[in-house]
Amino acid sequence: MVKKKLKIQDIHCSSCSLVIDMDLEDLEGVINVKTSYAKAETEIEFDPAKLDEEQILATIKKSGYTAVPIET
Repeated sequence: MVKKKLKIQDIHCSSCSLVIDMDLEDLEGVINVKTSYAKAETEIEFDPAKLDEEQILATIKKSGYTAVPIET
């Protein structure tokens, strides 16, 4: 399992975080996801055998937001 933090741009409210979470939860391989409007961040845990970071970023973009990986 892989854990990533993503900075979310264009996030305006707590409803935005719910949209991101719901769209990411629909992806096969997502184990856990939590988006914080206050921090403008998404923390996601996923199975890299089923899902990669590019698919996650594309899903967020399709939802109407821009995500940038946070290097830890």
